[in-house]
Amino acid sequence: MSDIKQIKAVARDRAGKGAARAVRRQGQVPAVIYGAGQPAQTISLDFNQTKQLIFAGHFLTTIFEIDVDGKKTRAIPRDYQLDPVRDFPVHIDFLRLAEGQAIKVVVPVHVVGQEKCPGVKRGGTLQIVEHSVELMVPSDAIPDYVEASVDGLDIGSSVHLNDIKLPNGAKATSTENVTLVTVVAPSGMKEEEAAPAAAPAEGAAA
Repeated sequence: MSDIKQIKAVARDRAGKGAARAVRRQGQVPAVIYGAGQPAQTISLDFNQTKQLIFAGHFLTTIFEIDVDGKKTRAIPRDYQLDPVRDFPVHIDFLRLAEGQAIKVVVPVHVVGQEKCPGVKRGGTLQIVEHSVELMVPSDAIPDYVEASVDGLDIGSSVHLNDIKLPNGAKATSTENVTLVTVVAPSGMKEEEAAPAAAPAEGAAA
């Protein structure tokens, strides 16, 4: 799980697009904290610190303790918007966290065991079908990632969602046993397998 990170913010009196533009002109990032049965609170964040936190990775699975003018709120980012041209943050949504609360998070899938994968040793290629999975987890136990092991996997075989071990307290939100990664045969092998199948058909035509 990512460590709880500290971030300072300043409360904003006004909401809306005009107010947000004014915040950006001052070199800050507009944001909002909502949830836990409390009114939404508009805040502004330091631009440079916010940009570094976003591009450091795991931003949407990191819990923050937001210091708003001395009052601290524990929250997790639910969404952020980047400028489509210059790729810098323009707005962030934070969800307040209550003690013992379970939340949905999207967690990256890390593929492991490639060095012990027979399919790869035979020339196959790993094809990652799903790069992340959505989980319901306790807010104080958010995993940085889940592992999909291809140890022992041969060509044509796959790892599905039900095959991986989820962290304690975590549950997949999908009811489908989706494919996460598969070992694909090399193109040369596909052609060789197709040739014998085509031969009987040609004989029958003759």
